[in-house]
Amino acid sequence: MAIRPNHLPARRLLPRLRHWRDWQSLAYMAVLPSIVWWQWKHGFNWLLYGMELFLTLGVGVIHHNHTHVRMWQGRWTNRFTDYWLTLLQGHPTFVFWPAHVANHHRYRHGPRDIARTYRPEFGGDTNHLWGYLVHPFQAACVLYPLFVRWLNNLRIHWPGAFRYCMGQYLLWLGSWGVLLALDWRKALLFVILPQLHGLHWLLATNYLQHAHADGRPLTRAQRNTPGTALNYARNFEGWVNPLLFNIGLHTAHHECPHAHWSELTRLHAEQYRQRVDPALNEKGLLPYMGRVFVWGLISPAARTRPQMPPDAVR
Repeated sequence: MAIRPNHLPARRLLPRLRHWRDWQSLAYMAVLPSIVWWQWKHGFNWLLYGMELFLTLGVGVIHHNHTHVRMWQGRWTNRFTDYWLTLLQGHPTFVFWPAHVANHHRYRHGPRDIARTYRPEFGGDTNHLWGYLVHPFQAACVLYPLFVRWLNNLRIHWPGAFRYCMGQYLLWLGSWGVLLALDWRKALLFVILPQLHGLHWLLATNYLQHAHADGRPLTRAQRNTPGTALNYARNFEGWVNPLLFNIGLHTAHHECPHAHWSELTRLHAEQYRQRVDPALNEKGLLPYMGRVFVWGLISPAARTRPQMPPDAVR
């Protein structure tokens, strides 16, 4: 019988999280389908449906975080998580690589960020309710051609990765097909509409975090210089962060994209909050949305002001 040398670690039989705080992520990923199953079996419940809509927001943030910092120590467990998130979110998870990592984080809301909120064809540098509602559709129009080019490049140069992405499409569309065949009304109400709600939020978050922020490019040396203003993103403090994995602490995330989401609270407080214009540090997400998107409809004083001069908008 072969004996394992003492210097070799034992193979782990169970998956292991990289960070214990991701038990919260796993809880959201387990509770969401449980709520869907319960309503599918027992009928619509307002309280559970509200929880489901909230959890679709959480799944979008978990997807984002899992892209930046893989949740598990094992490759196959991470790949299973990619597919599980695809099922929960109602869209392939690979899209974060071309749209978010290779585009948004690379260009930081600058002129080369194809989903920047101030594109002239998007209406320019705006921050209002209509802009928030339509931004996901505008972003989708420029992102989907990017996905096609990305997939074609994978097909030519990395066929294994291409098949992996196609598997996500097959799983997503196949799940919708099966559920629609079982009961199309329940599928729409309990699965598809909540997933579309979560996807709208996921894309609209870009508008919340960057509308009226300063998209003028900064070099790495400028960003690493203490005292240089980092006004390309808006931060939200308050309850949104413990509930949605620190999604509001956006400057710290951009500057430290490989930091686990649980570290952003400290990074925001110690390093980045003071480098952001106070107008871009909001006390809470819902008060901000109520003030800017609702009260701002009738009161100019409630609206935000652009951080960029008009000649920089392009």
